[in-house]
Amino acid sequence: MHPERPTRSAAGQIARRQHPRLSGRAWAAATLLAAALGVVGCSSLLPKPSPQPAFYGLQAPLRPAAAGRDDVTARPAAARVLVVHMPVAASGFDSARIVYTQQPNRLQIYARHEWIDTPARMLAPLLVTALERSGAFDAVVLAPSAALGTLQLDTQLLRLQQEFAAPPSRVRLVLRAQLIHPGSRQVLATKEFEQSAVSPSEDAPGGVAATQQAVDALLSELALWCEGVVKSTR
Repeated sequence: MHPERPTRSAAGQIARRQHPRLSGRAWAAATLLAAALGVVGCSSLLPKPSPQPAFYGLQAPLRPAAAGRDDVTARPAAARVLVVHMPVAASGFDSARIVYTQQPNRLQIYARHEWIDTPARMLAPLLVTALERSGAFDAVVLAPSAALGTLQLDTQLLRLQQEFAAPPSRVRLVLRAQLIHPGSRQVLATKEFEQSAVSPSEDAPGGVAATQQAVDALLSELALWCEGVVKSTR
């Protein structure tokens, strides 16, 4: 509270000295007014609370698994088990901060908008879900797991940023994937995936919405690629 704000009694004495002809009721009203002005002056000096940050997540696409994939008679004798390793993020994209760019090669972050986790960690369960739904594998598990995989998927998140180079802004997502035979450590296939989506608004929420669209498209493309690699190596 402001140290020089007059107390109620002091305020009343000041009002009475300045206006000696005030009646008792008018004097009381003047006292209350002076005290109220002191409270307003004191509260205006208090620091305003900082805005709370907003947190965002990513969701798996709402697409049902392909019909007939659970038919046991359609499965080969040797079960195909895919072990998905946690994606590794490139430098600059390994935190929960939402990244955007206005100039080439300069990464910036939103001050009060964040992911609920790092993008790489949010992508891991989405990869598992998308690959399960593809039907290319009998089981898909996230490492570390006690399951013995017949194939292993390693991924690297190379880029996830909202770009303001020209309106409207766009989100660009780049992911590199490798399918590996865990026994021999042979790399069966490698591919770099890139998807972009237009932001519905020029701010962090718009970037988040565009990120979800880019993730959905990339997961679909990745699942088809994995299925094609599996068929070619049978």
